Amino acid sequence: MYFIPISALLGDNVVDKSKNMAWYEGPTLLYLLENIHIASDENLIDCRFPVQYVIRPRDDKFHDYRGYAGKIESGIFKPGDEVKVLPSGFITKIKSIEGQNNKKIDEAFPPMSVSIQLEDDLDISRGDMLVRENNLPLISKDIDLMICWMNKEKLQIGNKYVVRHTANETKCLVKEILYKLDINTLHRIEDAKTLGLNEIGRVKIRTAKPLFYDKYKDNRATGCMILIDEHTNETVAAGMIRG
Repeated sequence: MYFIPISALLGDNVVDKSKNMAWYEGPTLLYLLENIHIASDENLIDCRFPVQYVIRPRDDKFHDYRGYAGKIESGIFKPGDEVKVLPSGFITKIKSIEGQNNKKIDEAFPPMSVSIQLEDDLDISRGDMLVRENNLPLISKDIDLMICWMNKEKLQIGNKYVVRHTANETKCLVKEILYKLDINTLHRIEDAKTLGLNEIGRVKIRTAKPLFYDKYKDNRATGCMILIDEHTNETVAAGMIRG
């Protein structure tokens, strides 16, 4: 965590070091933004590859080609790695990985978009996920969320929405509003029945089908989701998964 004393009006410590703060020996704001280390933001441990699209050319040149395209959300994948397919549970190995311009690569890591070929012909579709057998995500229909509500129409228990999570999309029902936060004091208001515009609260939802996810604190890529009004297609909330 960095603390930089600045003055936007006078430009102190924004681009150049301030002559009015001789006691401050740290970097300027611009220097920090251009040089701050962000590689640790990526989770390279928990392997998660949600399938976005199945590539089947079905022509004479690529008669038997079957590739699974998507973005590496976390972890590192290499040809020869053993992976488990969710939700089917089938175990197979990675035959090859292709990056840009169909060029085969030796490893794939976030946030690369790639196409993965498997050694076995399996029934895999959009929303399925490739993971490690000994490092599985959470799998459930009942999800605990901290959300920021972004719509003029209030969130109420019993409301139905569309959930978008990685490459998955399904419907959900709001089961419970546990509390909302007073943004001025961060105290919990535990008798809340609704969430209004720009309010933050903790809710429980039930989805129409199981999702494969991690807690946000462990894996931001698979620990977040959005809620969409199925009638207007507006994004009404952004959420971080607690469990």
